[in-house]
Amino acid sequence: MTDIAPAPRSTSAQIEQLAIDAIRVLSMDAVQKADSGHPGTPMALAPLAYTLWTRHMRYDPRDPKWPDRDRFVLSAGHASMLLYSVLYLTGYDVSLDDLRQFRQWESATPGHPELGYTPGVETTTGPLGQGFGNAVGMAIAESHLAATFNRGEHGIIDHYTWFIASDGDLMEGISHEVASYAGHLRLGKLIGFYDDNHITIEGSTDLTYSDDAFQRFDSYGWHVQRVADVNDLAELDSAIEEAKAETQRPSLIICRTHIGFGSPNKRDTAEAHGSPLGEKEIELTKRNLGYPSLEPFYVDPDALAHWRRAGERATALRAGWDHRRMAFEKAHPAEFAELDRRLAGRLPDGWEAEIPAFTAKDGNVASRAASGIVLNAIAGKIPELVGGSADLASSTNTIMKKEGSISATNPGGRNFHFGIREHGMGAVMNGMALHGGLRPYGATFLIFSDYMRPALRLAAIMEQPTIYVFTHDSIGLGEDGPTHQPVEQLSTLRAIPNFTLIRPADAGETAEAWRAAIKHTSGPVALVLTRQKLGFIDRDKYGDARLLARGAYVLKDPAAGAPRIALIASGSEVALVIEAQARLESDGIAARAVSMPSHELFAAQDSAYRSSVLPEDVPRIAVEAAHPMSWYRWTGANGIVIGLERFGASAPYARLYEELGLTVDRIVAAAKDLVTANA
Repeated sequence: MTDIAPAPRSTSAQIEQLAIDAIRVLSMDAVQKADSGHPGTPMALAPLAYTLWTRHMRYDPRDPKWPDRDRFVLSAGHASMLLYSVLYLTGYDVSLDDLRQFRQWESATPGHPELGYTPGVETTTGPLGQGFGNAVGMAIAESHLAATFNRGEHGIIDHYTWFIASDGDLMEGISHEVASYAGHLRLGKLIGFYDDNHITIEGSTDLTYSDDAFQRFDSYGWHVQRVADVNDLAELDSAIEEAKAETQRPSLIICRTHIGFGSPNKRDTAEAHGSPLGEKEIELTKRNLGYPSLEPFYVDPDALAHWRRAGERATALRAGWDHRRMAFEKAHPAEFAELDRRLAGRLPDGWEAEIPAFTAKDGNVASRAASGIVLNAIAGKIPELVGGSADLASSTNTIMKKEGSISATNPGGRNFHFGIREHGMGAVMNGMALHGGLRPYGATFLIFSDYMRPALRLAAIMEQPTIYVFTHDSIGLGEDGPTHQPVEQLSTLRAIPNFTLIRPADAGETAEAWRAAIKHTSGPVALVLTRQKLGFIDRDKYGDARLLARGAYVLKDPAAGAPRIALIASGSEVALVIEAQARLESDGIAARAVSMPSHELFAAQDSAYRSSVLPEDVPRIAVEAAHPMSWYRWTGANGIVIGLERFGASAPYARLYEELGLTVDRIVAAAKDLVTANA
């Protein structure tokens, strides 16, 4: 790897100190002006940020998306002013006015770092532990792409991932999951810093926390060091160099810091964590630091020039990488074109032709099994598609059979074994998607989506194109009982903005669900699939499965006349409404059967299409083996939802459907009552 030429160590100590204190001052002043925020951690970590950004990190303020840049993740997202200050000081498109607008409406400096608002912010952080997981995912992506594309002297992918974690990050359970996984994969270019400041909101960490972080991470297989005082730049610099020299293990540098450093009265107190210091204390702090001005947001010109020179080093770094890129393109044009395509997020030509068509000869097929067939059919055409499951690959059918598994010795493997780490899996997937060049999927049972919900939510906030394969989607999984039978999960997942859920009714819809998921790049998609077998829906008699892309479509209309009632369902319950529609028609009641695999895709259609599927004047019944909450939007004031407002039970699935009232008889009876009431 081509290292950064370090900033001269002969820089005067006075200028260095002013440069460090600029972070402290900007952070104090911004939080004070906003009357909200977290000043103490940026003040504590200022020397670390200075050392990292002026001596070690590879970045280009003029091109924050430079593909071979180092990634920096502030997992302790509450310390956002640390990052915003550094971005301003190094010359990103972040101004002093942006800092003055900290935490204000639509500013470039929201309360926690948010992807898309601020140049140089790599991921949305704030919920503790998530950024740590994202950093692991980014490091995995770097390692995978390097193994896939680097050729001898042509090291086109060659960068580090850095992160800062707080006490809270390490207390959260997700940190255990992702740290264990990173150590197992020996991610040598992942380097983290633990802000060991001994303070949380409620007071000293002694109240709740007595872990030995050194031994903990050592047991995970990390290279661990201690820096006794983060203000000792020489010791800190040496530790970073040693971490970079360790190529076979991820590194953690435990830095003893002092929250609110410089504040005469609030240093090392919980009060400095999440509240403004107050104007009087800020003045005392500036005087205590020997800062040359009491003016808010003042940065010494020499210190700013020093920071900007650090940012300008990117010119030489970027030029060096551009030369490597051109040499790589000349020597390996096909590989360069493929890497360029992946980094741009363009799908390969012809991939859709590989999606299989299911016929009656295939018989009854569980949608999880159909999903595995589709995945393996398209895997060879979409090489950036990588993923696996949280130790359930044989149940979720998510192994790509012709591909190898990722490991410490095979970083280019495409099958991921995430272990029983659902939450970690979700955050790692987000990191891989954020890095670029990979399209991650991850699988588990639908019930365990609860274990990874924070990561799902963040994927939706950041509009990352992650794909989740959630199987065993209802009481239809049967004998495992209510602990494994999801009831409320469909409604709660549908409630997440920017989150698309698709629950296909048969193998044909499952194939179309994968097509829709791969083509959907503006947010996460969940494919919700059955354990039990589903009957084949003959498309010569029923609606075209390709209409799944529109969220809902008419499966069957009465032979004559307009429908007097619409029966709607998703997934396994579509078979019930198909049979109920036929029964009603034989009884002289004109009924329409509608498959609605995706509420979100249907809601995105224009009103004319929605009305063509669900006419306003036709009463509706929705059927789903789940909580009815999310369906009332579609049934209207006079409609009915046949669902579950209780937990399931342990029994064969057919018996469960009968006992819990998810039957054709009940649908037919409810439809007749509704038609009569609306006559």
